[in-house]
Amino acid sequence: MDDRATFELTFHADPAEFLDVAAEHLAADPVLCTVIASVTEGMVGQELPTGFPCWWLTVHEGGRVVGVAMRTAPFRPHPIYLLPMPSAAVLELARALHARGEQVDGVNGALPGAVEMGEEIARLTGRTASIGESQRLFDLPQLIPPAPVPGALRTAGEGDLPVCGAWFRAFHADAAAQAGRTSDPHAGEHFTDDDVLARIEAGHVHLWEVEGDVVHLTGHSAPAFGVVRVGPVYTPAEHRGRGYASAAVAEVSERALAAGHRACLFTDRANPTSNRIYEALGYRHLADMAAVLVTSR
Repeated sequence: MDDRATFELTFHADPAEFLDVAAEHLAADPVLCTVIASVTEGMVGQELPTGFPCWWLTVHEGGRVVGVAMRTAPFRPHPIYLLPMPSAAVLELARALHARGEQVDGVNGALPGAVEMGEEIARLTGRTASIGESQRLFDLPQLIPPAPVPGALRTAGEGDLPVCGAWFRAFHADAAAQAGRTSDPHAGEHFTDDDVLARIEAGHVHLWEVEGDVVHLTGHSAPAFGVVRVGPVYTPAEHRGRGYASAAVAEVSERALAAGHRACLFTDRANPTSNRIYEALGYRHLADMAAVLVTSR
């Protein structure tokens, strides 16, 4: 008997409907589910993106949800975001998307599922799957305060939009360079001024300032299922190595904990400096993630 037949894949076009169905599953492991939870909550009642298939997915077995995924990323290649689910369900999803003619050029999310899906899509379409970026998810049981540094953290205001927009857009290219990867020319292009301004107006962008000079940016997500995700974390090259990132991330994380939330963040496994900084603050490794690219041979 084909064990794939035990899984029911349900696609949702409405984020609110998805949250209703998946809430118990998301709440069971809210740190691991932080991206899907926060992104989906932020899209409820909003105009959904166009130009690519946009959906959410629940995987059911025996009447309960055993996996979730979504495709909402506004940036190319509009990757699917996949959380842990049985391997048979991962393969079933890949085949379902292929059967309905959906172009899939990338899969992000938890291992091993992201790689399994990328490889199955590649097999079905005669292409090749490869890991473009390996990430780690960390959470913070207890903050270890860093050494003090000059300056102070302040919440960004509307007048900070030019520098915040530039740094949001520079973040991915600089992170790739620090990790020794070739930067995706489209990375960061989805951070429009309107998007960054909305984050500023929500109070989710913070700047470290030293004697009137802004030297660092740390952002965070809105809390979702009791979890705040810290990031992006960006220091321009001329200000690196002075402890600003540690100080800012520590303060943003401490505020999340003080508000009764859990704090988490993602790191690039190829950047030992950032991993070391966060571990020194008390962040602990929870899960390995990857961005998988599916390309022509």
